[in-house]
Amino acid sequence: MMATPSTASPAQPRLRDRPATEAAIVSAAERLLLAEGWVGLNVNTLAAEAGVDRKLIYRYFEGVEGVVERLAGRLDLWLGETLAAQPPTRATSYRLFAREMLLAYLGALRSSPLILRLVAWELSQDTPLLRRLEAARSAVLQRWTASRRPDIPMPTGVDVVALNVVFLAAVQHLALAAATRDRFAGVTLDDAGWLRIEAAIDRLLEAYPA
Repeated sequence: MMATPSTASPAQPRLRDRPATEAAIVSAAERLLLAEGWVGLNVNTLAAEAGVDRKLIYRYFEGVEGVVERLAGRLDLWLGETLAAQPPTRATSYRLFAREMLLAYLGALRSSPLILRLVAWELSQDTPLLRRLEAARSAVLQRWTASRRPDIPMPTGVDVVALNVVFLAAVQHLALAAATRDRFAGVTLDDAGWLRIEAAIDRLLEAYPA
């Protein structure tokens, strides 16, 4: 007696959920960066951490750099939203406005270890990728400050751009120091230390005319 052919449908290949896979890869990159820094991030470690074939990293992101750019874009979005959530400025002078902006940016940096990892990487190397990431984050800051600056005249007689660069570099470096060793140049970066830093910022901002 001949066997009756099976009427069961042949097994269909399982469809890959690309958005979920991409999200898993980006999340894996975030975990690796927080645990080991940028030196621990490569295609092999990323594929192992995400539980995917390394080919998918090339197919979906064209390599690790594409994953980093996606992650940085997510961080820029977070930074923009965090800064936008700050109470509207009531500054009556550029000096007070600069103070509010600097302290808000410092607070955002201190609350995001991953952004600090990115900043540290940008300071240690110079590549086209890192220049793009730095420019994108700078654009977030510029849009935010432009949207918040009250209708007050810019200071005259001082190089505002250069002063802002110095202040931004200072708060970035202090945030990096706090994340790695909790002190910088003899100042312990605890609650009392941050109050000292805030008072020092006030004194330095006297460079802007009131």
